[in-house]
Amino acid sequence: MKVYPLQSITLKEAEEKQFRLVDCVMHYFTGSELLTRGDLGVHQPENEPLTTMKAERAIAEFFNAETAILVRGSGTGAIRYALAGAVKAGSKILIHQAPAYSTTQTSIDMFGLEPVRADYNDLDELVRTLQDNDVDAALVQYSRQNIADRYDISEVIRTIKETSNIPIIVDDNYAVMKVSKIGSELGADLSCFSTFKLQGPEGIGCIVGKKQYIDRIRKMHYSGGCQTQGWEALEVLRGLIYAPVLLAIQAETIEDVLRRINEGEVSGIKEAFIANAQSKVLLVSFDKPIARKVLKAAEKRGALPNPVGSESKYEITPLFYKVSGTFLKSDPTLIDYMIRVNPNRAGSDTVIRILRESIAEAERGDRNE
Repeated sequence: MKVYPLQSITLKEAEEKQFRLVDCVMHYFTGSELLTRGDLGVHQPENEPLTTMKAERAIAEFFNAETAILVRGSGTGAIRYALAGAVKAGSKILIHQAPAYSTTQTSIDMFGLEPVRADYNDLDELVRTLQDNDVDAALVQYSRQNIADRYDISEVIRTIKETSNIPIIVDDNYAVMKVSKIGSELGADLSCFSTFKLQGPEGIGCIVGKKQYIDRIRKMHYSGGCQTQGWEALEVLRGLIYAPVLLAIQAETIEDVLRRINEGEVSGIKEAFIANAQSKVLLVSFDKPIARKVLKAAEKRGALPNPVGSESKYEITPLFYKVSGTFLKSDPTLIDYMIRVNPNRAGSDTVIRILRESIAEAERGDRNE
């Protein structure tokens, strides 16, 4: 099976991101402020906690953006607010010719948007679709939606901008702090992501990009209950600072596990490969339809049976889980033959051990039935 995972940054590049973000934070906070839990409420005239305002400015500087805003609703909420700030209800929106992520489809339905589909893997088709349809905005998912997706997001953004000057919203979930540049740094108008996937607090999303759109979103946050409070903003910053190095180590571990599988350390595996599904994970395909039994056996050995926030601060041991819903839509038989494995904070020895023992238990069960 041919796959095209996103190019992860190296551990050295991850260190540089950590160091740069710390430097950006120090441009806006005093040392004493960083040893507090921040302030609360709608401080005037900004109408948000001062700590949150400073955190947003540090994030914007780090991502080379005009501005940034922290919102409620995690990555899904960020995308919804971005849609609300950039397009009107009932507008036509360009999306990839692939099953949409479930909550993204809900957002499209919520705003009554009319999807216009184009294959982002085919830039010529993308141009024709833009020329033949009067679309109002484009939504691009950084991570892969189909196993066979191979598009270069920078080329997709460039092509859209050159063909039709419409706002581009990028769903950067599963890519931030793993890749060199996020969507807004590559020319998109808005980048949206969950900070919970980056060691941050539950429920907080982030939007970075063009001021003209984010200013509209700020007006939607008039009430105190909409605000990201100061302590939450500081938790976002702390998570973002730790995330790049943790994720770079995780990417190295995935590569090492794949190498060891390909060298024959684990029997019963038909093939394995690295893919962005949605996080960057190891996809393991079995000779027999034992995937569900392997997952049950792995959980007994300490593997996580489900994600919490896909690489959140709670996910320490390896994740052994079914392949993503969008992948299953393209091939429902994968539910019995394939799993995804994310090492999280574990090493390759642990992942290999759990794979080997779980496959053996699943195969024994098959023989005894």
